[in-house]
Amino acid sequence: MASTLNYLPPTRLVTMLSILTLGLLSQLSHADQWQQTLDQAAGDTVYWHAWGGDTRTNDFITWAGVQTAALYDVKVKQVKLSSTSEAVTQVLAEKAAGQNTQGAVDMIWINGANFLAMKQQQLLHGPFVAQLPNAKYLDLSPTSSATVDFTEAVDGLEVPWRLARFVFIVDSDRVKNPPLSMAHMLTWAKQNPGRLTHPVVSNFMGTTFLKQALIELTPDPNVLQQPATQESFASASAPLWQWYDAIKPYLWRQGQSFPENETIQQQMLSDGAIDIAMAFDPAAAAAGIASGLLPPSARVFVPSQGSLGNVSFVAIPYNASHIAAAKVVANFLLQPETQAHMQNIDVLGSFSVLDTSKISHQHTMAFSALPTSEALPTLAELGPTLLEPHASWTTQLKQEWSKRYSQ
Repeated sequence: MASTLNYLPPTRLVTMLSILTLGLLSQLSHADQWQQTLDQAAGDTVYWHAWGGDTRTNDFITWAGVQTAALYDVKVKQVKLSSTSEAVTQVLAEKAAGQNTQGAVDMIWINGANFLAMKQQQLLHGPFVAQLPNAKYLDLSPTSSATVDFTEAVDGLEVPWRLARFVFIVDSDRVKNPPLSMAHMLTWAKQNPGRLTHPVVSNFMGTTFLKQALIELTPDPNVLQQPATQESFASASAPLWQWYDAIKPYLWRQGQSFPENETIQQQMLSDGAIDIAMAFDPAAAAAGIASGLLPPSARVFVPSQGSLGNVSFVAIPYNASHIAAAKVVANFLLQPETQAHMQNIDVLGSFSVLDTSKISHQHTMAFSALPTSEALPTLAELGPTLLEPHASWTTQLKQEWSKRYSQ
């Protein structure tokens, strides 16, 4: 039987063959470019600057480094941070000194506020996401959570690697009816004085607690998606401060001191000092039970209208010493097998950032076979995901809280 191509007019045949040839060359070129990246990365060590306050995350980064060393001859060294701003300050100092190559920071687990600051100051390498072979598993449409960070367009300058949701944790043996809104939390706190607290607001978990309350209490949450002005902040946050003034006397130690971070707060829950803790990880209760930090009766709950959620990203500074190796590590984080390992509650329990419609049936089955726990909520049980406010709101919340309550 004659080929369909034989029936095409000569000009159309030439055009079609040209398109096919260009497509093939493009694929070959992309593969060749990635092979060059692999070749360039071999033997390097990626200095991944990441918050070091969570043992499970630290262990996962160690595991990832073992894997990339075996697969690509790329090692990973975690530089543990107490705040992401430490890495940003390092890059800023290097730029001020004219050190535009051979920087000390190869990759950063970055939050929305610091991403915005680095993007505005042109401190990031890229765009590079489209260069990663495993980016094919992502939804990179303009409104996808993989392409927007705290309302700021990612523009290929950072790579998603894990999902996060804000949850509260209780000992279900002690708390039968947890407060399912921030308004009800005030009532609960009055009925249970001293049994509620939050991490200090300089810690991101303390700030997240305030943002959750702000979103629920402000008259128009849509305004939070725009940069905060002096006027919009004063208007939108007024109900929050009224609420906080009312709840503060009923907090642990009357709100005069706060746990340093979520791990300490969860230990306080386990010790019986308080009744409600919090985390930015739906698997926190299951993980805490497995590690012995939390009692078997620990459970998570979220407000009935939903809770804050976001995507964790990694970015590469413009002057990183090992840019190719950092790309290899970022690409490894997007591998379906890596994402499934990360979602295992015995590892991290973080939900995958991949678009499930783009992964194979075999990979889908791998996710389905992961272990579960009575303390691990389903996506349906987590309810709606509330959008993070623009990064400028976080900065102003910290400043205003400090001015009002830490003097």
